[in-house]
Amino acid sequence: MLDALLAPWPWWIAGPLIGLLVPALLLVGNKMFGVSANLRTICAIAAPARVPFFRFDWRRTASWNLAFATGIVVGGFLAVALLGGGGDVAISAATRADLARLGISDFGGLLPDDLFSFAALRTPAGIVAVLLGGFLIGFGASYAGGCTSGHAIMGLADRQLPSLIAVIGFFAGGVAATFWLLPLVLGAAP
Repeated sequence: MLDALLAPWPWWIAGPLIGLLVPALLLVGNKMFGVSANLRTICAIAAPARVPFFRFDWRRTASWNLAFATGIVVGGFLAVALLGGGGDVAISAATRADLARLGISDFGGLLPDDLFSFAALRTPAGIVAVLLGGFLIGFGASYAGGCTSGHAIMGLADRQLPSLIAVIGFFAGGVAATFWLLPLVLGAAP
């Protein structure tokens, strides 16, 4: 029984549990769910009066969400350290072949070291993937008023049209990055 609890849970258990989080947050103090807003909160804590965008009462409005994000990090650490998680990501043979054609050969761990490592930062592809990509993700989440978890989980459940538009944009951006941008950055023909 304990082995079944410690094994990775299937999507049909984890998905509904995440889905139940939305009504729970709405019932308990009308709280919104999202992770990207925590960056603004951390900046407000670190440099509270220097930039007007970071001047807000984060203790009243965002401290619970910061605790939630901390729980994600702690939970991930505990899952790897105590429960033996953190193994290789299951990638289909077809996806491995497609990535190998783009020059990605490392499939161990969560991210390929070919793109996401300090050594990769010395290459143009690594700079684009890590620095420019990270900046664009942060800017996009701020410009869209939230991240994928906030819009796709909370916003759609709350029937917000801007969240639907944002989610459509997330998927379109993912398709464009997969089929056109990644081959361009890695120097392969799309």
